[in-house]
Order: sequence, then structure tokens, then C-alpha cells
Amino acid sequence: MEERVMAAAAVEKIRNIRNHNCFGCSPTNDKGLRMEFFPDGDRVCSIVAVPAHCCGWDKLVHGGVITTIMDEVMSWTAIYRLKVLLLTKSISVDFLRPVMIEKPLRAVGRVAEITSDREAVIEGFLYNEKGKECARSKAVIATFTSETIRNLGFMNRDLLAEFEEIMKTYP
Repeated sequence: MEERVMAAAAVEKIRNIRNHNCFGCSPTNDKGLRMEFFPDGDRVCSIVAVPAHCCGWDKLVHGGVITTIMDEVMSWTAIYRLKVLLLTKSISVDFLRPVMIEKPLRAVGRVAEITSDREAVIEGFLYNEKGKECARSKAVIATFTSETIRNLGFMNRDLLAEFEEIMKTYP
């Protein structure tokens, strides 16, 4: 795991918008996970240590927080790899091992299938500091054009414009 953490640190992170309040990936939400994402071949990964305030039982990460981590890594996989904006339509998570708070975790996402021009299936995997798989997930995502998001009004226009500019920099 440590080699993977070091490898991720050597790779330039995927750019995110600066000022938003997402619990999973906002760099400014002081109660959030502040996840950052890195390209990893055809996958996207994140190294995260869950803070103690996100516990379930004593030293275990709450299952809802694990689900959030999985949703985030799968969403960023779609954003970066497919260059789309999206909403998660459905998500399933298999909890395979207990996940401890304040320990480094590696979340990995990959595009499993593009089912249409408006939908895709993304998979996610969560590994503990020993490299053991702790959770596995699958999501069906709905993809949207910027114009549709603008018309629906569920993202601030300035943030959307910033996101559009950032996505142009993705390979």
C-alpha cells in the first residue's frame, strides 16, 4: 500500500473546482473527507484517511461514509475518464471487511460499461493499508451535458463554468 500511496503522490492530481461544499471532495469543507483524485492507468484513485468524527462503532468507519467514498471515486472516474457531469442513479456496496478510522485507504474506480450516450456503469473498490479489499461497489450513472445542468439549475452557474474549464484540461 505504501508504494501505491507514494506513487499517487508523484502523479499530478485531477483538478477539482476550488470553492464548493461537497462532503466527499470539497477542499474547503472542514467536516468533509477532502478527497483528492489521481489518474491510475485506466482507473482513478484516491488515498483517504477517514477522520474520527465519521465513525460508526468506536473505531470503525460508518457504512454511509464508506458508501460516500465509493460514490465519490466512481463519480470522479466518470468525470475524468468520460468527461461528463453526472448524477448517481443507483449504487450498491458490498462491505467485505471492517474499515478503521484514521488509517490510509485506497479507493479505486473504473468504467465498467458505457450503456448509452446518457448512462454508464462504474465500479469501485476500497482497500485498507494492508492492501486488503474492504468494499466493492457498482453504480449506474446518468450523464448530463452542461446545458442540461444549467437548465435544471442544480449547479451554480459560476461553479459549472469553472468545472467546464477544468474538464477541458483532462486528457
